[in-house]
Amino acid sequence: MLRAPLAAILIAMGVSAPAATAHAAEEAAPHPLMPLLRTAYHVYRQMDQQIQDYTCVLTKRERVNGRLRGYETMVVKIRHQQALDGRVVTPFSVYVRFLRPARLKGREVLYVHGKNHGKMIVHNGGTRFEYITTAVPPDSPVALQHNRYPITEIGVKNLTRRLIEDGQEELQYDDVRLSIAPGAKVDGRPCTMIEVSHAAPREGLSYQFARILFDDVLQIPVHYSAYDWPKEPGGAPRLIEEYTYTKIRINVGLTDADFDHRNERYGFLKSFTP
Repeated sequence: MLRAPLAAILIAMGVSAPAATAHAAEEAAPHPLMPLLRTAYHVYRQMDQQIQDYTCVLTKRERVNGRLRGYETMVVKIRHQQALDGRVVTPFSVYVRFLRPARLKGREVLYVHGKNHGKMIVHNGGTRFEYITTAVPPDSPVALQHNRYPITEIGVKNLTRRLIEDGQEELQYDDVRLSIAPGAKVDGRPCTMIEVSHAAPREGLSYQFARILFDDVLQIPVHYSAYDWPKEPGGAPRLIEEYTYTKIRINVGLTDADFDHRNERYGFLKSFTP
């Protein structure tokens, strides 16, 4: 990966966006979001080409069905999809083990795209019925009861894709403000903070402002948080969602065994059949 300071990459006009729509929008009228969009395109390409897998610790907090839930911390293993001659040779794969809170500690979730009849396998863990192993579709009401997104959306690559999609959508708004601040830190690592904000609510806008922190060395997003407008004038912004990735280790050589519920290091019922 490139090692230039990320703030310089964000500000520099020479980082090209590969999408024609981005070029066309910029030529018509420069938009405040274009530096961020160009960087997000660049980061996504780099991840696609250079990151096969990684492990990390994810801490998240989400507002689900109007209720702000508590923080959840988990160990995560992710293997990106790899294709050869148009054929998928390594499917997108995820393993999650919850560390906190106590009611979820020890819960394990495993998902491999195209395997297990499209379902994720869950070892319940926590403080009730901890030994149960079951399988549910990742986008089912049961799986999304306490989550904003299915497990298929987890990870920094998916986060970057969503930043691109949101940025393209917001090119239609002319009241977007973008600020860039080097010198931030996440888990002691140097980062560049980008804040995107809107002057006023309008139909189609899902947040008032969002913060993205890019690791200056790894050059991937390691934090994202979004806030809604206050319920009352003068009130505090309301957190919508927050994700922080720490302890990231890239290209550690994850294998099929890391995404197999029969792995002896995991707590799934080994005889379970999805």
